[in-house]
Amino acid sequence: MSILAPRGTYDVMPDESANWIFVEEKAREISWIYGYSEVRTPILKLRSFFSRGIGEETDIVEKEMYTFPDKKGRSLTLRPEGTASVVRAYLERKVPQDRLFKAYYIGPFFRYERPQAGRYRQFYQWGIEAIGSMDPALDVETIKVAMAFYSSLGLKNLSCDINSIGCRNCRTPYKEALKEYFKDKVEHMCPDCRRRLDKNPLRILDCKRESCIEPVKGSPVMIDFLCDDCRVHFENLKNYLSLLNIPFKLNPFIVRGLDYYTKTVYEVVSNSLGAQNSLCGGGRYDNLIEDLGGPSVPAVGFAAGLERAIMVMEKEGGAFTEKSKTEVFFISMGVEAKKAASKLLDGVRSAGIMAETDYLGRSIKTQMKEAGRLGAKFVALIGDEELKSNSITVKDMVKKEQESVRTEELVKYLKEKNQNK
Repeated sequence: MSILAPRGTYDVMPDESANWIFVEEKAREISWIYGYSEVRTPILKLRSFFSRGIGEETDIVEKEMYTFPDKKGRSLTLRPEGTASVVRAYLERKVPQDRLFKAYYIGPFFRYERPQAGRYRQFYQWGIEAIGSMDPALDVETIKVAMAFYSSLGLKNLSCDINSIGCRNCRTPYKEALKEYFKDKVEHMCPDCRRRLDKNPLRILDCKRESCIEPVKGSPVMIDFLCDDCRVHFENLKNYLSLLNIPFKLNPFIVRGLDYYTKTVYEVVSNSLGAQNSLCGGGRYDNLIEDLGGPSVPAVGFAAGLERAIMVMEKEGGAFTEKSKTEVFFISMGVEAKKAASKLLDGVRSAGIMAETDYLGRSIKTQMKEAGRLGAKFVALIGDEELKSNSITVKDMVKKEQESVRTEELVKYLKEKNQNK
């Protein structure tokens, strides 16, 4: 039996988890600053829910979802994205429509796709959703949240690619124009795009196959087909981006991989990543809530892969928070000393001081090496002499000095020393 993690999954080990915690805490902090509160949704969903919300013709639904029957034969799916799940919670919990609902989520998601740098079959995303307003300034707020997050991580070379994919009214003639353009080119394109031509030609623009990238470059662009309402919305979006000094460029071929998007679509990109340079993507989804059986409520949001953020930080030499270090390492000599050390250890930890000790019966020399490996600031030694005098010998590992401290004064001593460092 294999003990390897399934392909496309990975372990976050203790020496890596501090970096993950740092990035996640930054995401939570930025979300809070902009007024987004956390929502936690189940990992399991009914498959029909995703096919209805995401779109039956999308790659996610057709090829990438992890779907299986439960014991009652219901088709369940591991959630492949976060927006539809938040919308489901919004509807099920009957959130009042007369207020703006702003939420963020952090957690694992699952897609069966080819693993590559920064992309896995189990992956972690942070995303935000703002439900209840059509204002393009809110679109820009979500973009600003993403940019503020990456800036807080110290990332450089960031920009935002934007596009508008219009509404259902102006997309109808655009789809017809795409069909006309691709009809004499599609025979040289991939099988998926040949099928998409009739069912949903917008999906062709999202294809990453080499045989399809070149024909797409000369295709009609949605910007030329926008209705008056969508055009005004897009112009206002650009004005707000300029007002907030957010660098952006028009990318007419961004459509995103999900059918629920309307009007604004965008990607925050890093020029440090090469071809696969997208850090996060999002946009407006004004029809999704109604499509799922709810009222007509506009919404906008994005999803950001945390693996990508960490990968770019490592590539650019970004500064993660300093890993937590052991404040004091207890070394005892003898059975009675060990009992006394155990009580002192518990008292120090109860006072909020990070402390460790040896449980492997190693020599004093080896324990000192372990204290050094853990980065301990102090080593607290207790033996027969210390037991007799009700004291403990504390060695400063940086200054290479040591002094005797009364056991009842140990917590106070350590806190004072820590403040002075």
